[in-house]
Amino acid sequence: MERIERLTGAFTCGELSRRQFIRRAIAVGGSLAAVDALLAACGGATTPTATPAPTGATTPQTAGQASPTTTGASAASTKAAPASPATSATTAPSGSAVASSPQAGGTPQKGGQVIVGLSQEPTIFNPLMSTLEVDRGVQYALFDSLWRIDEKGQLIPNLATEIPSVQNGGISKDGLTYTFKLRKDVKWHDAQPFTAKDVLFSHKTVLDPKFNAGNRIGHDLVTAISAPDDATVTMTLKQTYAPFLIVWSDTYIVPEHILSTVPDLNTADFNSTKPVGTGAFTFAERVAGDHITLQANPNYHGPGPYLDKVIFKYIPDLTVMFTQFKTGEIDYTGIQGITADHYNEAKGLQGKMINLGDSPFVEFIFMNFGKPQFQELPVRQALYAAMDKKNIIDKVYYGLPKPSETYLPLTSWALNPNLTPQVFNTDQAKKILDDAGWKPGGDGVREKNGVKLSFTNSTTAGNKVREQAQQYLQQTWKQIGVDMQIKNFPAAVIWGDYFNKSQYDTVMVGENAGLGADPDVTTRFGSAYIPVQGGGGQNTEQYKNPTVDKLLAQGATELDQEKRKAIYVQLQQVLRDDLAFLPIFHYANIEGTKAGLMNYKASAYVVSNVWNINEWWWQK
Repeated sequence: MERIERLTGAFTCGELSRRQFIRRAIAVGGSLAAVDALLAACGGATTPTATPAPTGATTPQTAGQASPTTTGASAASTKAAPASPATSATTAPSGSAVASSPQAGGTPQKGGQVIVGLSQEPTIFNPLMSTLEVDRGVQYALFDSLWRIDEKGQLIPNLATEIPSVQNGGISKDGLTYTFKLRKDVKWHDAQPFTAKDVLFSHKTVLDPKFNAGNRIGHDLVTAISAPDDATVTMTLKQTYAPFLIVWSDTYIVPEHILSTVPDLNTADFNSTKPVGTGAFTFAERVAGDHITLQANPNYHGPGPYLDKVIFKYIPDLTVMFTQFKTGEIDYTGIQGITADHYNEAKGLQGKMINLGDSPFVEFIFMNFGKPQFQELPVRQALYAAMDKKNIIDKVYYGLPKPSETYLPLTSWALNPNLTPQVFNTDQAKKILDDAGWKPGGDGVREKNGVKLSFTNSTTAGNKVREQAQQYLQQTWKQIGVDMQIKNFPAAVIWGDYFNKSQYDTVMVGENAGLGADPDVTTRFGSAYIPVQGGGGQNTEQYKNPTVDKLLAQGATELDQEKRKAIYVQLQQVLRDDLAFLPIFHYANIEGTKAGLMNYKASAYVVSNVWNINEWWWQK
């Protein structure tokens, strides 16, 4: 009965949807009649005022037409729902001091600090330079975007006063002109006012060819931008672009008054030691290799902050991180969270809350197509056939993740569920290579035209589960005549220039390849977005495919969701057939918080679950 009461409380607070409540209540023994009675008594889940994250945009309307059909953030109402919210199960172990979810409501209380454990070290604080999840976690606390996306896939105004739509005049009927209305009460951490000049400067900085932008997608479609006054920004696109509002949800604004006079923004102290934002926390210190300390911003314009201080603690060894979580030295396990081999133990810890939920991340092997070993499709087919995916999932990750054939998370509205599952078969892999002319040399390593199938695979040093997965790959690939050498680096090294400037052979990496809740992956797989070839994007694989480019362009400009879905279903098939990457599994995100930490909200739409750390507080 206690479990039913806890579920009822979670439903009433809006933490569970009606569907999630019914499913979980029946699972713990509630009858359908009893569940119906509870739903009637609760009166329905509370829903925040928000706008669904766009799955398309407005359908252009000409004079004389009826009111336009709209989907996503450009609409006051929507015909097509956004991607399903992440489903998660929060466990309060028997005997735990807290019997309810850490997301439970209540009146926030001020004070205290939170220590966040990170297996990777944040090093780049300029949000326009790095979009890596480890850096984004800190950036979420320091900076703001015009709107953010919450755990339900909703866009919430932040620096802007509203989400642009056709109905409120923020988007033109042809979908080409946008007007952003800004708050007038926002201050930078140095007390200077935030204005439209900062938005223009941030946009222009992203497009500066001399600046090492983390992503230029969407911004490069703007043909004109202006600020009629300090609280208004208008811009015109050269073509419709469905994920445009999503792009701005992940564009964090930087201060024009500080950075406009810096000679080289790529080397500015702002990037690593002196960040100044508008966020809920201000930068206090960074001790390289150890921790970063942020302090509450007393002049924050949004809700909170309720914590006095946040400390991001760098703990590269995940086993050590789990030990420190058990002993109370850290309050939250972020970035890689709790490894699967510790999950059962974690569920029994006293005074801890364990969250097993969906994640936008997929584990991949990325190949550098600038290297000769990976040019031929038969090589990629053989590598994939010789990947013992099931063994990796079952033995290394205790069967928690689900195998993947695509870049999209299982929660995506555009997921292609009909991709052919990979079959582990080393004999078939050998035959593929034999037929393609890759013959074993004297050392057993296959070669062709002077190119040996020998390469390195890299990931974050100290990540024990990934290191085990690498060893499985190394063994099975050796069986087919492929020499894979393990070459791991500290996070700050591998996910710096080594990854971003395509210096690797292959990497084992977890990526949220899309744009938040949107399936557009132009920046990841578009041929114009290769950083080392002058493109402002994230195509570090240097992957090129004209068919993929065509589909990406179609998907980004199509405004009807069902038509968009058909395009992305086809795109996933093309990427799967061409093996643009070797997918391994969809993440099962395991994270832990100390009991009493309120308003932690796991989300499948962001790269770090500290996205709302301004709302975290301690129950006293």
